[in-house]
Amino acid sequence: MHPPLTYAERRVPFGADALETAAALCAASRDPHLLYERRGSVGWAEGEAAVAGIGPSGPTLRYAGELRRLAPTTPAPAALGTALAAVGGDAWRAYGWAGYELAALLHQDRPVTDTALRLVLPEREVRFEGDTALLRAVDPAGLEPLAARLTAAAGAGLPLPAGRLSPDIDRHDAAPYRALVAEAVRDIRAGLLDKVIVSRHVPVPGRLDLPATYLTGRRANDPARSFLLRLGGWEAAGFSPEIVTTVDADGLVRAQPLAGTRALEGHPERDLARRAELYRDAKEVFEHAISVRLVATELDRICATGSVRVEDFMSVSERGSVQHLASRLAGRLAEGATRWDALAALFPAVTASGIPKAAACDWISRAERPGRGLYSGAVITADADGSLDAALVLRSVFRRDGRTWLRAGAGIVAHSDPDRELEETREKLRSIGRHLVPATRTVPVPA
Repeated sequence: MHPPLTYAERRVPFGADALETAAALCAASRDPHLLYERRGSVGWAEGEAAVAGIGPSGPTLRYAGELRRLAPTTPAPAALGTALAAVGGDAWRAYGWAGYELAALLHQDRPVTDTALRLVLPEREVRFEGDTALLRAVDPAGLEPLAARLTAAAGAGLPLPAGRLSPDIDRHDAAPYRALVAEAVRDIRAGLLDKVIVSRHVPVPGRLDLPATYLTGRRANDPARSFLLRLGGWEAAGFSPEIVTTVDADGLVRAQPLAGTRALEGHPERDLARRAELYRDAKEVFEHAISVRLVATELDRICATGSVRVEDFMSVSERGSVQHLASRLAGRLAEGATRWDALAALFPAVTASGIPKAAACDWISRAERPGRGLYSGAVITADADGSLDAALVLRSVFRRDGRTWLRAGAGIVAHSDPDRELEETREKLRSIGRHLVPATRTVPVPA
């Protein structure tokens, strides 16, 4: 048995912009990396000292040059959490993602065909904390070069060309999408399910500068979480409008369903009129209410009796170019339940899958092409203290296997109109599609 990881640490003064600096670190990195922003807290991780994943061959751990198969657990993500705790030492933080494919294990009782969950303990890490930065490295000799890289990144800046790439958000896949929405409405009216999120993908032409796109888009959005990553074969930048769940070290679980959407243009009178329209639209209110009901039911399964509560119901949350009906629920983990139970209960988010969740996941797997991949999954951090933060992967741009694309969906219920649902996807796609920065610099080749 190899000894667990230990991290050497150094805290340094830091007065620059954390997001710009972390994005510059990503831009200069040749290794796997992940930037994660959580409401004023920014973390950057690089390298893979340990990798835990769930794929077609089941759960595995790669550590100290060895690949070990793990015993499957219920819930499935718990196997990775146990393995990382065994090798991570006393103060570890894991970074990673869950693809939509994880739903196959959790709700469809079928094997996955691609990596469904990937969590890494990084070799190097920077946690931006107010006017300081905490540097961490598995190799103590790595702290000095990491400090030098931080200094260089803080003064580097990223080129932000005036031009933008222009995907065909309005027309690409529009007719097939309308037809798919109509099919979903028929199935809902036939009683096969109550709600399903139907999505469409839009290719992005040309070469994209992901770090510059992240910065440009972040300045124009007010996300619940944001991220920039190159990890496990995926590259992505995103501005998550909501969480799948958070679990704090004391076992408090939160979820934040957003359902019901209208455009947000920055014109006060029109935006207020659309907000009022949201509250008057019976379809949007119904869609939101049944989503909140399901989240409450899912929390009841893992939380102490009587602890689940609705902290905020049907407020309006502004997210970039759209505004949503939003609610917030919380509960206290039941005795014996863990953060992995919370993730398994709430994943995939009801606002990205449907109701009943298993039926909606089956419908999506059958009807949508291409498969979702990272879209509607989660970007995740998990700490040694038992806490977890999982951002819903929406409002994102993706790159994999030489292709770059956007994806967005709309919640379909019995009274949905295909034209209106198509327009909703356009509204969501514009929140990132307007900010796609073309590549003009040399991008580091992954090591």
